[in-house]
Amino acid sequence: MPVNEITDELFRLQDEKYREFQIKLLPTVDPETVIGIRTPELRAYAKKLVKNDGITEFLDALPHRYFDENQLHAFIVSAIKDYGQCIEEVKRFLPFVDNWATCDQMSPKIFAKHKSELLDCIKEWLTSPLTYTQRFAVGMLMEHYLDDDFDAAYLDMVARIKSDEYYVNMMIAWYFATALAKQYEATVPYLEEQRLDTWTHNKTIQKALESYRITPDHKTYLKSLKLTKK
Repeated sequence: MPVNEITDELFRLQDEKYREFQIKLLPTVDPETVIGIRTPELRAYAKKLVKNDGITEFLDALPHRYFDENQLHAFIVSAIKDYGQCIEEVKRFLPFVDNWATCDQMSPKIFAKHKSELLDCIKEWLTSPLTYTQRFAVGMLMEHYLDDDFDAAYLDMVARIKSDEYYVNMMIAWYFATALAKQYEATVPYLEEQRLDTWTHNKTIQKALESYRITPDHKTYLKSLKLTKK
């Protein structure tokens, strides 16, 4: 399917009021690249396109010009049912992901059935110099490896990340707050031993306190672990 036809359809789906709202949420994105399409409509369009044999032309057209094209790309990749094809498309696309929204909304369903193979990729992505590749890796650990497939070694892998990037550290905090909700006993020592930088440590506690999945007693204790900035 010609790329220009897809772009034309995206502009047909444009919602100007939503565009103005969206721009405020995307400080790292050039406002001129935001078309403004509501997520349900974009997901529905991606679902239709993924069945189209000609979608390869769009997936090959990197980098995209518009933020919404990146969003569409993420949703299409997330819907690919063949793991081998999906992981190759993810690897190809990650270097072009330049914002938190596209990063976080790319979540291939097929990954849940291939956790062993996926873990090798995650380990590689965790050491990437690219902000959103690192963020994506931590997000995938949070999504797929905090329940039955949990291993305390994964907490170490995330704690070892040292970054000056806000969007990496925010994801690390989100990861540890979620880990506190799901694997409290294994996770709380990372705060007790102050193994995260001060900002990420305190942000983790803040997010944990906002969680309905953490008990009042645990919240009281977590409050006592908050660090004062030096």
